[in-house]
Amino acid sequence: MCLFCKIASGEIPSSKVYEDDTILAFRDINPQAPVHLLVIPKAHIPSLDGVTAEHGALIAHLFETIPQIAREAGLTNGYRLISNCGPDACQSVPHLHFHILGGRAMTETMA
Repeated sequence: MCLFCKIASGEIPSSKVYEDDTILAFRDINPQAPVHLLVIPKAHIPSLDGVTAEHGALIAHLFETIPQIAREAGLTNGYRLISNCGPDACQSVPHLHFHILGGRAMTETMA
């Protein structure tokens, strides 16, 4: 079981900010911005490369819920959403996840 599966199951504690039957959002333990949240599906999907048609409803739910999570975190002036995919993108946990970054103006550079 991967790290995020253990967090989703409650085996490892996290600073939850949102949870429902299929997704979980929690504070990143190594924040890169004043607000840095991770949003994960509870089902194990290794990365965006592992998303299939059968995940359609789950992915739609993630993208419908992320703006709500951002608003509840106080990110009313914008935020950055990132999903690293694979080793060249520095994906550190092989479980699909999205970083919500905000709380300050972001730089224009992405690399």
